[in-house]
Amino acid sequence: MDAAGLTLKLLLVGDSAVGKSSLLLRFTDGAFEPCLKPTIGVDFKVKKMVVDGHAVQLAIWDTAGQERFRTLTPSYYRGAQGVVLVYDVTRKDTFAGLESWLNELEMYTKSNTVKMLVGNKTDKPDREVERREGLQFARKRSLLFIETSAKTQDGVQHAFEELVIKILQTPGLWDKSAEKWGVQLMESSAQQDKSLCGAYCPLS
Repeated sequence: MDAAGLTLKLLLVGDSAVGKSSLLLRFTDGAFEPCLKPTIGVDFKVKKMVVDGHAVQLAIWDTAGQERFRTLTPSYYRGAQGVVLVYDVTRKDTFAGLESWLNELEMYTKSNTVKMLVGNKTDKPDREVERREGLQFARKRSLLFIETSAKTQDGVQHAFEELVIKILQTPGLWDKSAEKWGVQLMESSAQQDKSLCGAYCPLS
């Protein structure tokens, strides 16, 4: 099966006010609103893009970060091929909260779902989480990693492109003919995990 005309389901998760909705708005509409209201439940946007010569449609789900909406999320994880896990580089607590989000992802998503860690709000001067910390956490948990600013648009397009490229390199996530969820797929997925932090995760 060819990847052309493919629709991929992506999720944005992370603590409240880390900038998930701002990232989505910047990516899909090229806009930034400094005073976005908190997401209630779930928001949803569609974006078409061409990656590595493949025309794909992204169905991106923006989930609420507040604790009281967490019971809504399990059903939204279902069928997701990619997850963007967002924290705010100026708030250490949002970085500390990543473990609980990852535990939830492990519970509700397939083992080969592509996960990307995004440190957002790099335009702000009062940084509490260094880039190296984010990178080390991502490497430890086999996550893609990038830092972004929804305000200046730095890294936003690149983040979604890298996520989609990795999904396309994992046919078991989107090719129905490859959907034999057995040992063979798990082995190939484990082999791919070793190279997750590729050229876009330099230490410097």
